[in-house]
Amino acid sequence: MRLDLALIALHPELSRRRARDVIEKGQVSVAGRVVSEAGHAVGPDDDIQWDPNRKAVRRARLSLPILHADETILVLDKPAGLLAVPTAPGLEDEDTAFARVKEYARHLNPRRPYAGIVHRLDRDTSGALAFALSPEARDALRALFREHRMDRRYVALVRGAPAADEGTINRPIAEAYEGGRRHVARPDEPARPAVTHFRVRERFEGGALLDVRLETGRQHQIRLHLAHEGWPIVGDPVYGTAGRGGPPAPRQMLHAALLAFEHPLTGALVRAESPLPDDFRRALGAMRSGTTPRSRKTGRPPRRR
Repeated sequence: MRLDLALIALHPELSRRRARDVIEKGQVSVAGRVVSEAGHAVGPDDDIQWDPNRKAVRRARLSLPILHADETILVLDKPAGLLAVPTAPGLEDEDTAFARVKEYARHLNPRRPYAGIVHRLDRDTSGALAFALSPEARDALRALFREHRMDRRYVALVRGAPAADEGTINRPIAEAYEGGRRHVARPDEPARPAVTHFRVRERFEGGALLDVRLETGRQHQIRLHLAHEGWPIVGDPVYGTAGRGGPPAPRQMLHAALLAFEHPLTGALVRAESPLPDDFRRALGAMRSGTTPRSRKTGRPPRRR
């Protein structure tokens, strides 16, 4: 349940607007820690406390949608086209999600602001992106990534389609990075393990919509793995179908739809979900348009009844 709705259930005298207001003021805690995001997911056994006498925290606004926020962790809904982090050291003036989070942290805690990078998304990949608001949270979140305890789910629109409804791609990725590209490693070259799980959500004539779950998080992993298997992402200018036919797409149709994990400092479940953005929906609609969806089991058009 959303935190604002859970709070109203405990305090029926609160309106929806008032509940959001006291949460944003920092007057509500979950399991002993202040949570300032009304949409924060809580369970039926979570200890939720409202202290109307607690001094309101300084309000900080961020120019990006917030999927989850508490005192130590922030998950944003990054739009396509915005860099996650600077492209090189010394380019801190670039407009990036990280720069905006640092500004947010300065407003949130003027005396000791902190923003830490946890992971990255490619510039033209949209969706859930996490940052830490304390060094302890940064180290703990990075450990979750290293230990594969972070549930990361993506949605990809691809040309071609897997024969099976689900499967796993286990192909190491070479350490070499040349011309903005990575490649699946040959047996004799240095490489890092890379594992991608996929499931076909919907089939079309000439393409498919895939749910993708990352087990490892190498740079360009999903884009490279899917292209190597013969299912390049629609609109991908490096590994995919940009300029090679298919539905119109202004960028690669890859979206980080979910980040879910146990909060490393509180033990609470964090589940940050990002809806499909408009450009993805338009490309998906174009793929569907004028075609008959195929049966997920047989790959053939369903029988008419």
